[in-house]
Amino acid sequence: MPFESNQILFEVDRYCAIELVSDDLTVIQKFLEDNPAYFLTADGSPPANTQAKEEFESELPEGWVFTSKRAIGFVDANKVLTAFATTVSDLFVDGVWHIGLFILSTDKYGQGVARRLYDGLEDWLKASGAKWLRLGVIVGNARAERFWERNGYLEARRRYGITMKNATNTVRVMIKPIGEAGLSEYLRLVSRDRPDTP
Repeated sequence: MPFESNQILFEVDRYCAIELVSDDLTVIQKFLEDNPAYFLTADGSPPANTQAKEEFESELPEGWVFTSKRAIGFVDANKVLTAFATTVSDLFVDGVWHIGLFILSTDKYGQGVARRLYDGLEDWLKASGAKWLRLGVIVGNARAERFWERNGYLEARRRYGITMKNATNTVRVMIKPIGEAGLSEYLRLVSRDRPDTP
């Protein structure tokens, strides 16, 4: 049975958040192929047949300092992968955690599952030392934009002309302060996310 030996990071409702490893690539790939909505929006095409490997092994841009990268799976009591997320800790400066992906199985849409799983993730990130959470949302992905806004994320700036496979997108860089310091302190520390930075 898959995920028997994976490290449990935290639990939320009836789900366990586990650290995914390279042995899980086949299961991750099937999950991404079964839930292609993000890739259709972001890349303009379904997930590639190497998508899981790409997400698992992708390198951050040169010069982006960080502490660690994780792939996280949310599995139910039957060990079925229900959501997939990627995180990067201490991106640019200490205390900034970046959420690269947060993909929920489409059969769970509209049931409040995404919100509950995200709340568990945020609590775990805060307990792990996060002071600010950061992510990018594609302009026009209305479901995602609404979700992150409802969860307290604030737009710091927009990046234009971001090429992602078969699509060129505008990306909203969004920040959520979860420590004592606010958005202004974040922008003081992370100059690349200031609205006036080229």
